[in-house]
Amino acid sequence: MESGALRPGDVLAAAESAPPVESVEVVARDLAKRFAAFDVSFLLVDLVEEQLVRLTSTAQSRGGGGGERVDLRDSAYEEVLRTQRPWQEQDGDGVRVVLPVTNRGDCVGVLEVTVPSLDEEVLAQLGEAAHALAYVIVTDRRFTDLYHSGRRTTTMSLAAEIQHQLLPSASCCEAAQFTVAGALVPAHDIGGDTYDYSLDRDTLHLSITDAVGHDVASALTATLLVGALRGARRAGGDLAEQARRANQALLEHGRHSLATGLLLRVDLREGGVELVNAGHPAPLLLRDGLVEPVEPEIDLLFGVIPYEYRVQRLDLRPGDRLVLLTDGMFEREAAGADLSALVRDTARLHAREVVRTVTRAVRQACTDRLRDDATVLCLDWHGIGHTERHADNGADTDTASPLRGATPDVAPPDRRDGDTAGPRGR
Repeated sequence: MESGALRPGDVLAAAESAPPVESVEVVARDLAKRFAAFDVSFLLVDLVEEQLVRLTSTAQSRGGGGGERVDLRDSAYEEVLRTQRPWQEQDGDGVRVVLPVTNRGDCVGVLEVTVPSLDEEVLAQLGEAAHALAYVIVTDRRFTDLYHSGRRTTTMSLAAEIQHQLLPSASCCEAAQFTVAGALVPAHDIGGDTYDYSLDRDTLHLSITDAVGHDVASALTATLLVGALRGARRAGGDLAEQARRANQALLEHGRHSLATGLLLRVDLREGGVELVNAGHPAPLLLRDGLVEPVEPEIDLLFGVIPYEYRVQRLDLRPGDRLVLLTDGMFEREAAGADLSALVRDTARLHAREVVRTVTRAVRQACTDRLRDDATVLCLDWHGIGHTERHADNGADTDTASPLRGATPDVAPPDRRDGDTAGPRGR
């Protein structure tokens, strides 16, 4: 390794010197030189979170990466993404270490490095590099399709392309008061589901919608909905105004299209939660180990008639987990997945792992041929007493010993509701 400790700023400086399409490769070469590494690779998580795609590698035998696909399930990579801890093993004359590349809870991928030797100092520096690399990718993916293309392991239809552009750019977000994570499993014939979230200084906005119909028509209806909701939200409209604008958009431009929707507005200073239910299925609430449906009053679907939607109150307490769903999660073949049991049994997992577990179970129940989109949005409420998020750079050395064999059924608890420093994360 070159003299001097590696700092996150060194990674950012190396990336800044390169074009956005080459920044990860430049960082990989820089790390290989600094640590005399045999190989430095970055692997990107695909859209359905079942595979990793190797975007770059400094090893000559791999030809610079070349888009190699690696199965995620029951692998060391899955262990790293789930626990957000480094993994290592002896690899010939070196040590192979895998580290999470995560930004505010959003798992971008993993950094894989094979070095001649590994001690606590090197492991800590590699953890810092992986953390900085996440910021590089989050920044650079605004300028190139490289990362969007790299995440696609299946062909996308026009409807699917429209649908995915409506989703947040990050599927997970951690903050002091909350963690939110979402996932959408599209049907073969796109059903028009969306989820969305946005964080203001004092407010968290959440929505989950389901356009009636399939394919491009439903994707266009979803576009109207999301556009109207975001427009009202960004103009400072309250929850009633957001619902009114969504309904108006379908009435004026939707050509008789309909959609269900569940809108939430969480006050991050006072802890109050407002809710509008436009004909949408009830969410599930996990509290003190018990899972119960939350059943607010149901108003008309969006797009029926001009209508004044009721803003209702929802009681959330620190430690609660609220799971929003579309009907594709529990109707038809998907009914084979016991969602309440899954939510209960994953109580100790991070919100992003909950949505992965739930969507995987639904896909298995439908043998990967869903007849309707299946979407889930999970909110962990930590409470207004939290003022800072505990950011873990992933370089913890107390769990850096090799992890071998099958991954455990239950990951170490990531939800520390009683910790005033907030939830662990990156």
